Amino acid sequence: MSGSARYLVLAGGLSHERDVSLRSGRRVLDALRSDGAEVDLRDADAGLLAALTGAPADGPGGTLTSGGDGRPYDAVLVALHGGAGEDGALREVLDIAGVPHVGAGPAACRIAWDKPTAKALVLRAGLSTPPSVVLPHAAFRELGAGAVLDRLVTHLGLPLMVKPARGGSALGCSTVDKPDDLPAAMVSCFSYGQAALVEKLVSGTEVAVTVVDTGDGPRALPPVEIVPLSGVYDYGARYTAGATEFFVPARLDDAAADAVAGAAVAAHTALGLRDLSRVDAIVEDDGTVQLLEVNTAPGMTETSLLPMAVDAAGLSFGRLLRTLLEQAAARG
Repeated sequence: MSGSARYLVLAGGLSHERDVSLRSGRRVLDALRSDGAEVDLRDADAGLLAALTGAPADGPGGTLTSGGDGRPYDAVLVALHGGAGEDGALREVLDIAGVPHVGAGPAACRIAWDKPTAKALVLRAGLSTPPSVVLPHAAFRELGAGAVLDRLVTHLGLPLMVKPARGGSALGCSTVDKPDDLPAAMVSCFSYGQAALVEKLVSGTEVAVTVVDTGDGPRALPPVEIVPLSGVYDYGARYTAGATEFFVPARLDDAAADAVAGAAVAAHTALGLRDLSRVDAIVEDDGTVQLLEVNTAPGMTETSLLPMAVDAAGLSFGRLLRTLLEQAAARG
């Protein structure tokens, strides 16, 4: 296979989502190999740049699985979640190293990673997103937590969703139904970041829409409806088998399904994304689509939403990923 394309999947990293990333990476590796691709899996560590260019791929941190034949990689698929894979820094390093990669470029990743910035851009594009307030931790120290939280509840009303302005996998996220619960929710949020995004909690059908572009423009795959048994799609509900019920495609009428698909593609485009993304949204009872966030490195574990959407579309997971890697290699 010395003349065939050689690909690399990056997984792990040092974020709070390391374990999820490793699960995503291993599933991607298996899917690509089942499609006949020559592919390795490794962590993002001090030996990465040498490995990308064909040096021995066993630097500090270790290669999870590698052919180790000394050839450079033709393209990379980033399966790191959290800041390590989604804030644009790793994509920047890949770009300056001249290594093509699947997914959005560094600037678009930085925009999507910062939820308040992404919300502002989708609003500018004419899309809907829940009313919100962004509060840095410093505002509480300087202005007094009690007074700020009182005004926050008066302004947005209840219930609320509190989440880190940057982050994924619902880490640090809490729902707030009464004012007394808000201080604890803010403390939990600040343990994962320096700024909190506090949104009006909207009700309706929670869905995730995968957007892919294999060369003919971005298109939405069937929406996945999310029904957590606990009532909240938190970290446990996301990654514990059996904790959430999924419906693929979502139980929406044709008009609502078309609306959420259109909104997902519009958000993908407005943020300047590329190849694939996952858009999380709420479809309200009147059909209004409220965009929550956009993910540039969606989970690909056995309980993740992107592989479910791919299956529902009648596509091969491994073939789709290989096509995106081939597309990235050609771009490079």
